Amino acid sequence: MRITVYGPGCAKCKETEEIARQAIEQAGVETEVIKVNDIGEMAEAGVLMTPALAINGKVVVSAKVPTVEEVVGHISRASK
Repeated sequence: MRITVYGPGCAKCKETEEIARQAIEQAGVETEVIKVNDIGEMAEAGVLMTPALAINGKVVVSAKVPTVEEVVGHISRASK
């Protein structure tokens, strides 16, 4: 599993990255969090608004800071 956080480095983007790390720990999965702040890479991934979070290349959250529970749910669905 691969979790990617997209954002230019603003406070909300950093918060989203921290929430992703907490969700990984809570879900009990082994994965890494990749941070992407390159606008070209964001556009290539289809990210129009940040912060955004993708699991295995699929954007699951965009334009908001997710909750830990929300990210755990996405992780759980992606694990199936």
